[in-house]
Formats: sequence, structure tokens, C-alpha cells
Amino acid sequence: MGAEGSVGAARTLKGARRGRTVPLLVLGLWVGVLAILGPFAAKLSEVQHDRITDYLPANADSTQVARVQDQLPGGETTQLVLVYHRDGGLTAADRATAAGQVDRIAGEHVLTAAPQGVPSADGTTLMYPVSSNEPGTDEKKRDALVHDVRQVAHSEGGLRVEVGGPGALATDAAEVYNSLGGPLLYTTVAVVAVLLILIYRSPVLWLVPLVVAGIADFLSMSVAYGLNQAFGTTVSGQSSGIMTILVFGAGTDYALLLVSRYREELRRVERPYDAMAAALRGCGPAVLASSGTVAAGVLCLLAADLNSSRSMGPLGAVGVLCALVAMLTLLPAVLVLLGRRVFWPLVPTYGSTPKVRRRSLFAAMGSSAGRRPLVVLASGAVLLGALALGVLNLAGPVKQEDAFVDRPEAVAAMRTLAGAYPDRGTQPISVITPAGQAEAALATIRGADGISDAQKGRTGDGWTEITVFAKDAPQSAAETATIERLREDLKGSYVGGPSAQQIDLVDTNARDVWVVVPIVLVSVLLILIALLRSLVAPLMLVVAVVAVWGASLGIGGLVFGPLLGFEGTDPGLGLLSFVFLVALGVDYGIFLMHRMREEALRGAEPVAAALTALRTTGGVIASAGLVLAATFAVLTNMGLVQLVELGSVIAVGVLLDTFLVRTYLVTSASVALGRRVWWPGELSRRPDPDAVRRERQPEPV
Repeated sequence: MGAEGSVGAARTLKGARRGRTVPLLVLGLWVGVLAILGPFAAKLSEVQHDRITDYLPANADSTQVARVQDQLPGGETTQLVLVYHRDGGLTAADRATAAGQVDRIAGEHVLTAAPQGVPSADGTTLMYPVSSNEPGTDEKKRDALVHDVRQVAHSEGGLRVEVGGPGALATDAAEVYNSLGGPLLYTTVAVVAVLLILIYRSPVLWLVPLVVAGIADFLSMSVAYGLNQAFGTTVSGQSSGIMTILVFGAGTDYALLLVSRYREELRRVERPYDAMAAALRGCGPAVLASSGTVAAGVLCLLAADLNSSRSMGPLGAVGVLCALVAMLTLLPAVLVLLGRRVFWPLVPTYGSTPKVRRRSLFAAMGSSAGRRPLVVLASGAVLLGALALGVLNLAGPVKQEDAFVDRPEAVAAMRTLAGAYPDRGTQPISVITPAGQAEAALATIRGADGISDAQKGRTGDGWTEITVFAKDAPQSAAETATIERLREDLKGSYVGGPSAQQIDLVDTNARDVWVVVPIVLVSVLLILIALLRSLVAPLMLVVAVVAVWGASLGIGGLVFGPLLGFEGTDPGLGLLSFVFLVALGVDYGIFLMHRMREEALRGAEPVAAALTALRTTGGVIASAGLVLAATFAVLTNMGLVQLVELGSVIAVGVLLDTFLVRTYLVTSASVALGRRVWWPGELSRRPDPDAVRRERQPEPV
């Protein structure tokens, strides 16, 4: 007995040492990695660009125009419009003030031509088109030029002065994107912190996953910078913002699942190290599969032709995978080192049993779904279908002037011009034509319907630039028709400019939906089949998340215009919301179905397996859904309509998926199908105890 006791003591001591040595090694490894990669994280902002070519479709006319303009003498042109307006009509003093301000701007900056004033027919407005090659492709210099011009061209004595045009609009948009980094990060951290405090009810525990998520975000910025340097991956304000959202949202989800399982194991296992090892074995496959699904889903965006969508693929995958690595290595190491006391005051002691509630919310929900599964399933399907009809109320593509939540100066200038010059386009159309065909192209343009004016500009590298003004308002149906006619008539030339860019954005997004959506569905389905070893369960999960996507867009159609007053819908909303909702929605389906499969493998009856899975994972899924929805809801506080719409649809979709689809519909479908949900896997061929019991019951006499 003494020898056996000595051996046991030695094993205990060895286990205790390992329980501290391994976590310390993991912690040291992370410190080394961050020390090496840390300096690169700060450089991500240096390679972030929000020029129009970072968002345009790769092969569209407007993209080719922007690229050729960069190569023409003087490089890229920053085009501005100075708008002078007085409601009662401009006075001679107003015109003198305008001329003086314009002369001062021309004296302080290099302009491509002397600005010429164009008065409106009603005498209330005077506009001066101004263009400069001074900034080139440098966004900071462009912004500095716009700010300088706005300081000189200022309102005074009742004369309203506004600086608009494509350059000013780009600067105003850049200010919104540049503001995403700090406020987005701080708001996300605050929201996640509040939710974790409410979920864990501990003064310490909530801080651990939050700090680990912050480290994962730091790591993701380093990796994103590396991708940019190695492969030229585009980094925009939108894609880097979404990456941060995914790190905190998905990372916190994985932390919630791991901590919940770890808490269970601490009651059964004496040493925290062994309990964490058991927790990782139990939930690790589900976390790996769910992160792989999200990463694979967003990587499908690489098939998109739109630059902004395509660049979001690798950055989104980087965010998810960095969150995964941190939550499966750093988080367990920190939790083991802190021991059980990190859960104070609700410490899970060894050998204890959790406090049993009379009846948990998810047990009650599962019971209602289990009693009448077909009724619940049909009711849920009808509800989702009815909500999806709201898609018919979504407005058409949002115009540039309506793309901001709060109207900036450039948009105010556009609206002033639209009212003062109803018979003249105020936004240039840029045509790039081979130099040898310039005269013929100019004659064709001037003879086309809907053209107000056309003038030749720079020539270089075999190309000539022609600036065209349509007769109709920017982004109107008539101007769109004019641009399409020019593209049809000018063979071998490219037609671009702000309005043409919006046309290309809409057309390319429509194309990308047909290409990317099938790839996402197939990729996600294959991952689910490999994980669940079934065809029925994966198909059921995919159908469910597609239904959630349709319902979420429908709710958007009922809210965006009627309640929020948005004048249009971002062209990329359908594709991006689909990718994120399908990938993230299946995430929760994996948590639920993986636990259901575990219970079935242990011999549980189909109904019992489904209800046990819901009871044990329902709270974690609900908590994770709330956190993820809240992180995406942070986007609704940003200043661009496209971000507000995207954040709203994804947040609503995650909540629908969490509290309706996962709890009621998937559970009801699983109960109704019984073991058939695992067809054609081995589980589907096991005898159904419920069916056997019914067959053995004697028939009533």
C-alpha cells in the first residue's frame, strides 16, 4: 500500500507540474509571437485605402478609366465643384466674393485649368468646377487639398458656399471609414464586456475572454498586413472593420462554448488542467468545424468580381482563424493558470452538482417543440416566409448622395446643384478613348442624345481623356441610359466617372450573387456532411439559414425606408449578408447538432437526444448569439448607410437564428425525423427505441 501510495503521489505531483508547465509554455509562446508580429499590426492603417478602385469591379469600364487616368500626365485628377448660393439671388458682391476665393485657391494650388464660373438660369447659384493633379493617388494629400479649399471657400454674409464634387465626396467618405477603427473597436469592446459580465456574473471571468479576443484582434492585424505585403491583398476601411467584428464576435462565441464545457468538467475532474483537456476534447471538434465553416464561407468571396467583396474574403478568414487559435490555446492556458477561483463567486467545486432549476427556459422550449413538432415547424416556416415578403419593399440601389446617414458638405453641394441646374448634369462622365480616335469619339459624344457638353482633356500613353456632362441629374434613369448608350456607341473606349461606377457596382453585385452563393452553399454543405456524417442534417441546417437570410432581408425592407428613411439599398447587401448569415448561422447549428450526435452515440433516444442537446447548449448558443448580434449591431452606429444596413440585417438574422430557428425549428425537425435525421450514416440504421416501444404496445381491444 505504501508503494502504491508513493506511486500515486508521484503521479499527482507530475500531473500538477504538467498542469503549470504546459500553460506557461503556451503563454510564453504567445508572448514571443506577439513580440515578433506586434510591430506589423500598427502598419495596417498605412496600407488601408478607400479609393474608388479599391471597391470597383476588377474588369469594369469605370475601373479601366480610373487606372488610365492615373497614368495620364499629372496622374489622377481630384475634381471639385465650388457652389455659391443665395436663395434670393446672387448679388454683385457675392460674385466678387466667389471670384476672389477661386483666385486665391488657384494661387495656392496647382490646377489643371483656370476655373470658369457657370451661373444657374434662376440667378441663385454659381458653380466653379475645379480640378487638380496635385494630390495624385495620395489620399492624404487629396484630403488636405479638400480641407484647404473648404477653408478658403467659406460662407459669409448670407452667401452659402459648399464644396462638392467627386474629390470632396471621396474625402467625406474617407473620414467616415477612418473613424471606424477607434470608435468601432471601443464600442465593440464595451458591448462585449457588458454582455460577458451579465452572462458570467463574475467580476473577473468576463475579462479573460475579452483580453484574449483583443490579443487575437492584434494578431489578425499583423497577419492582414503580411497578406497585403506578400500578395497585395486589398485592405479597406470596410474589410478591416468587418475583420475586427468577426474576431470579437466569433472569438467570444468560441470562448463561451469552451468556458461552459470547462465549467462542467471542473465538477467531474479534480485538476483544472485535466478538466480543460476534457473540455477541449468535448467541444474542440465543434469549434474547429464551426470556425472552418465561417472561414470557408467568407473565403468564397474570393470568387467575387467586386474588389470590396473579394478583399473581405481573406481578411474575414484571418479574423476568424486568429480568434480560433487564441481561444483554443491562449484562453485555456490562462484559465488553467488562474484555476477555479476565476469563476468566483460561482466556483464549480470538484464533486459538486450544478444548482438545478425547477425548469430552465430551454427545457420548456424543447418540451413545447417536442410535443407537437410538425405544428411548430409549420408555424415557424410560415412566419419566416411572411417576413421574407418584406424583401419586395426594399428600395433600389442607394445613390451616392444618399449613402451617408448624416449629410456631409459634398452631398449638400450635390443637392444644391440638382435644384439650381435641373437641365444640366453636374457630375462629370469620364471617357477614355484611344488617342487616334479622339476626334471621332468627341464627335460621336456631342451628337449623342442626353449630352450637354463634352471637352477633350489630357493625352498620354496612347489614350485621350474626354470630360462629358449629361443633360440629366446624376444617377437618374435618364443619365444611366445616356451612359449605357455611350458604352454601346464608343467601341474600344471606356466610360467611367462616379455615375458609371455606381452602374458597375450594381451590375457586378448581381453577377457575384449568382457566382458566390452556390459556392458558399456547396462549401458549407460539404463541411457539415463531413462533420455530422449525414446528408439530411446538413441539408436541414442549410435550408434553415437560407430561410433566416430571407426573413432578415425582409425585415430590412420593412424598416430601412419606412422607419429609418433610407432612400436606397446598398447593392452589396444581399451577397454580404448571405455569406455572413449562412456561415455564422451554421456555426450555431454545428454546436447544437454536434451535441445531439454525441447524445445519440451514447444511446439516447432521438427525442431525448434532441431535447438534451437543446437543454445543454441552448444557454451557450443564446449567449453567443446575443454577443455576435451585438457586435454586428455596432455597425449601425457608423455613418454610412451600407454599414448600417449590413449590421442591421446580420444582427437581426443572428437573433432569429438563435431564438427561433435553433431552439424551435431545428429541434422540431430533429424530433419529427427521429433517426432519419442522420441518414445515411450509421446512426440512422440503429433501431429507434421509441418506434420499437410503440410496436410492442398491445393494440386496444
